[in-house]
Amino acid sequence: MRPKVVVFALIFPVIMAVDVITKRWALEALALESGELLGGLVPLTLAFNKGAAFGMSIGDDSRWFFVPVTIIALILLGILYKQAERNDYLRILSITLVVSGAVGNLYDRVRWSRGVVDFLGPVQLPIFGPFPIFNVADMAITCGAVLLAISFWLEERQEAAKEAAAKAGDEAAAKAAPDIPTETETGVTSQAPGAPPPSE
Repeated sequence: MRPKVVVFALIFPVIMAVDVITKRWALEALALESGELLGGLVPLTLAFNKGAAFGMSIGDDSRWFFVPVTIIALILLGILYKQAERNDYLRILSITLVVSGAVGNLYDRVRWSRGVVDFLGPVQLPIFGPFPIFNVADMAITCGAVLLAISFWLEERQEAAKEAAAKAGDEAAAKAAPDIPTETETGVTSQAPGAPPPSE
C-alpha cells in the first residue's frame, strides 16, 4: 500500500470519529448548561455556527455558500494530494488534516440548517480577548493549514537551494575549463590544405 494511502487511512477516520463523537456529546451534555475542561482553562459552550471556522459569521444563513466553497476546496486539496511526492509526509499529513476537518464541518452543514456544532470555548486570551468557540474539525483545519504553509515554504527553500547549487556548478565548470588560445594570441592563422603559405 502506498504511503499516501496509509497516512490518509490512519488519520482521516480517527479525526472524523472524534469530531462526530465530541459533537454528539456536546449536543447532549451542553444543551442545558455549559461546562469546563482542564480545570476551567477551556470553557465548554454549545453553539451553532452558520459562518466560517471559529464562529466567524458572514451572514445569518450562509449554509449554501460554504457548502460549494468547501467542495471546491476539497477538489483543490485532492489535486495537491495527488501531486505530492510519495515521501513528502509533511505535505500529505497537512492535506489530510485539512480535508478531515473540512469534511467534518461539511457534514454538519449538509445534515441540517442549524450550522456547525461548536463547543470548545470561548477561551480568554490575555492580549486578543476571547477566542471564538470551535470544535475538533476546526483544530484539524488550523493545524493542517499551518503545516501546509510550512510545507510550501520548505519547498521554496529547496528550489532556491537547487537553483543556487546549479548556478554555482556552472560557474565552477566555467572556471575549470582550459583556456583555448585564439589565433591572435598564438600568432598562427588557420590555413586550408593545399593553399599557398601566407606571404610575409
